[in-house]
Amino acid sequence: MKMKKNKLSTLEQLKEKHYGKRGTPKREKLEAGFESFKLGALIQEARLEKGLTQEELALKCGTTKSYISKIENNIKEVRLSTLQKIVELGFGGQLQVSISV
Repeated sequence: MKMKKNKLSTLEQLKEKHYGKRGTPKREKLEAGFESFKLGALIQEARLEKGLTQEELALKCGTTKSYISKIENNIKEVRLSTLQKIVELGFGGQLQVSISV
């Protein structure tokens, strides 16, 4: 029996193949979408670590369960002011923002 060689690609190689190199409009749109997704995943992870339901988190920060769900599932983008409320009022933490150029 002849073994086939696996031709595995890195995530970066796949993104370049299907979306082009960094700096192209199609690739930058992908990367921006990933950042939004990552933020929703971070909020969900923190919520679960705190042992909160979406409804409990929403009550703590003055929003709705539906809105929290939409943020966590990358359906809706979160405003910076709302993110600050989620982190500070909902999680009892401190929001830190960094910009790299």
